[in-house]
Amino acid sequence: AVVSTQSGHYGRGVNIINSTLGKALGGACGGYTTGPKQVIELLRQRSRPYLFSNTVPPAVVGGAIKVFELLNASSELPELVDRNTMHFRKRMTDAGFTLSGSTHPICPVMLYDAALASSMADALLQRGIYVIGFSFPVVPKGLARIRVQISAAHTIEDVDRCVDAFIEVGKEKNVI
Repeated sequence: AVVSTQSGHYGRGVNIINSTLGKALGGACGGYTTGPKQVIELLRQRSRPYLFSNTVPPAVVGGAIKVFELLNASSELPELVDRNTMHFRKRMTDAGFTLSGSTHPICPVMLYDAALASSMADALLQRGIYVIGFSFPVVPKGLARIRVQISAAHTIEDVDRCVDAFIEVGKEKNVI
């Protein structure tokens, strides 16, 4: 979450940034809040989650620092993620799949049936595509999906191989 005095301009006029050290930063836990010293001091004294939290492991902090260094040095990796994500989303929707969201690199392929999501994920794994089927109670009943995570480490060829496998399995399972 970003609290800003000037909407529409990430990084400009931002007073407080609150984020996680999760998927995007390669960490497994923790988060952070940055802002004016007075705000941070108030949060340290009054924020219940802060009062009962544990310190973030040094390896997670070190990994997050390295990610910030890489992101500050070049926009290449985020641009690759965006390119790969848009390519995946376009090919999948053109093939007839329903994807939730519009630009995020975590791409939920909506199947709406728990058994189908599980069997489709298994069939994709048989083809060398590791994806996870999600169903209740992780997501609401009737909103089962396969979650695909796109990264900068993927090549366009990797993305195409993934989509081709989805199309093959989707036809076998009468999804498309």
